[in-house]
Amino acid sequence: MAGRGGPARTNATAASNKICQFKLVLLGESAVGKSSLVLRFVKGQFHEYQESTIGAAFLTQTVCLDDTTVKFEIWDTAGQERYHSLAPMYYRGAQAAIVVYDITNTDTFTRAKNWVKELQRQASPNIVIALAGNKADLANKRAIDFQVTRSHVGVCISFEDALMPSGLFVCLQEAQGYADDNSLLFMETSAKTAMNVNEIFMAIAKKLPKNEPQGGAGGGGRAGGGVVLTDGAAQDRGGNCCGRGN
Repeated sequence: MAGRGGPARTNATAASNKICQFKLVLLGESAVGKSSLVLRFVKGQFHEYQESTIGAAFLTQTVCLDDTTVKFEIWDTAGQERYHSLAPMYYRGAQAAIVVYDITNTDTFTRAKNWVKELQRQASPNIVIALAGNKADLANKRAIDFQVTRSHVGVCISFEDALMPSGLFVCLQEAQGYADDNSLLFMETSAKTAMNVNEIFMAIAKKLPKNEPQGGAGGGGRAGGGVVLTDGAAQDRGGNCCGRGN
């Protein structure tokens, strides 16, 4: 996206670009910040108090990669257990998924692992899965799973962290290792500060195949507004790279 005062890419230029459409689903326990991540990505907003999603919400967003325009059709699913049985309806046919956990709650990381297993078993075989450790703005309070061995091998806690209750926070190294073992994209994110929010969607867009037929959300969703992002360090929400797409 062109910065303020910089040259904007015209719609005529965008029209010559290849347009790819992908279905992306967000999964994770309730209150880990799935809706906040989507709201930050699509509208550049953050609400301190976000109402729980009922069923699922549908939004769209577009990113530009060189000569390709990638349109995400995003299904933000509810995290409450009573909606679990509906999840396959949303991840069926999805080309990408973001599994979200809360870095301040190890239970949500365990649940995220279960979601990854479910996707690996039941979702499309080539689905691109990203693991997002959300609420990274609270990372300074992190206390790693407190499993101290006599040799102190593998312990990654500070003296201050040792004073905190065990097992409350998810270790960055543990999550990265799990992602590597399962060939997942991984970033710690913060919907509150926007840390790595655009970046995780951009990383997914880069990994998705651009030369295969793409599926969409079908007729079940409604168009959601959003700004268009480009592959660049500066994201100016006042501009537009490929024309505003819904």
